[in-house]
Amino acid sequence: LVSEIKFLPNYQLQCHFTWDLKKESVDLEDLSTRLQNDIQLQLGKPGAVAHSYNFLDQQEEALSHLNQSEETITERYADESERRLIVTYGDMAWLKYHTGDYTHFLLFLQLKYTTGSSTSLLPEVYGEKAWTYLKFSRSSLSKAIDCFRKALEVQTHDSEWNAGYAIALFRTELVKEGEESPAIKQLRFALEVNPDDAVLQAMLAVKLVVYKKFHEAKDLVKKALETDPDNPHVIRYIGKYFRMLDQLDESIDMLERALKRADQSPFIHHQLALCYKRKKIAEQSRKPFSNQSTHKHAAYLKVLLHFNKHNSKLNPALLLYRSSAVLEAYLYSSP
Repeated sequence: LVSEIKFLPNYQLQCHFTWDLKKESVDLEDLSTRLQNDIQLQLGKPGAVAHSYNFLDQQEEALSHLNQSEETITERYADESERRLIVTYGDMAWLKYHTGDYTHFLLFLQLKYTTGSSTSLLPEVYGEKAWTYLKFSRSSLSKAIDCFRKALEVQTHDSEWNAGYAIALFRTELVKEGEESPAIKQLRFALEVNPDDAVLQAMLAVKLVVYKKFHEAKDLVKKALETDPDNPHVIRYIGKYFRMLDQLDESIDMLERALKRADQSPFIHHQLALCYKRKKIAEQSRKPFSNQSTHKHAAYLKVLLHFNKHNSKLNPALLLYRSSAVLEAYLYSSP
């Protein structure tokens, strides 16, 4: 047993713990919260959450999430689950090795490599690696794009990887890069593969507004709301869509709906702050700020200040975003 364990470096484990994810690059509490919210919405797997818990020296929690990941993948992919579990078993092997449980380390190592060579990367590994880079931090987006491309070279029509690739391109692309930019092309292709992906419909609508394709964008928003009206990832982009059209009341209503299911989202709070700022400027240019708008604006500012007061020690990264939102809201809170 000991002689086998000495050769750990030769196995070249491909898992969340060996992908050079630096904890200095991200707020771990915020990452864990976001990833768990995604899992609840069926937008991700628990493996990356396990890695974040290991960063926080909570190895029992990490192992619990890996067990959950194994169950989720087995249920979702059935006969195809073996290849999808390669990274999960790699995670388990790594954790068992570093906690001194060498018997289970070798067991998971054997499970991990039943599909073939320990040195070759299957598209499933590239796919999971890509999703991890996408969710981990903005600085990892270029790595995510590269991994999605490699996975899709083998399985061109995989709906999950096409969606992830579209999201990664969307987040890295400049505001205006042409009507047939890489992000728009990939969003369209991903929707051909999975026409009912409401998140991608909302994201494409945001892109099309820039090029004044209002009719197509409106149709996409309608479909997204019919398909998945309670998903905060859908609602937040539709909120942005309405803000881009200067339909600020509609945008605020959408974003406040999204907050009910994702109240710690920096993106949503920032979008709300931008809406209130633009609304106040617009109304000041025409007439005094209405009592209704003033009260609504003041109520939102109160929520932000309350959160900052009670969560400043828990989530510095989120506090920074919300403090920015507070500043934007506060500067335009007086009539």
